[in-house]
Amino acid sequence: MLQSDTVLLRALEDSDLDFLYALENDPAIWAVSDTLAPVSRFTLRQYLANASADFHEVRQLRLIICSTADERAVGALDLFNFEPLHQRAGVGITVLASERRRGYAQAALALLLEYAGRHLRLHQLYCTIAAGNEASLLLFQAAGFQQVGIRREWLRTGSGWQDAIEMQHIIKI
Repeated sequence: MLQSDTVLLRALEDSDLDFLYALENDPAIWAVSDTLAPVSRFTLRQYLANASADFHEVRQLRLIICSTADERAVGALDLFNFEPLHQRAGVGITVLASERRRGYAQAALALLLEYAGRHLRLHQLYCTIAAGNEASLLLFQAAGFQQVGIRREWLRTGSGWQDAIEMQHIIKI
């Protein structure tokens, strides 16, 4: 378990089904997770049954972000598209709307960077953020990510096309 004064990051548990169901079926975050439809409990049960697979084998990892104060789940952190040869992975983070602006995402990202470098031996993490998502841009900038590019009209939204900001963090441990 990874822990700071604010959050702890832990592996998925069977008891996370209802939390994941609520998180994955929040239409407000579908645009950032490339989702177009609700996810069933059956699909999530299958996902949880296979969630303990080795990161190096499945090339992805999801950790639950919990408040250190009471250990309740407040969000999820994902590593995906792991490339063993290049020692890099994409990162995504989601915090429940009711739990935002409490420092959970910032603390979780700091723990992840340490874990990714020391234990997973990653050289870098990267992310893609909608240009209009100021909160996420500020979060990743504060964690040391740097903008490395812009993908023009990359994301389709209800109000038209939006640019995507590409960011990366070279891990130095």
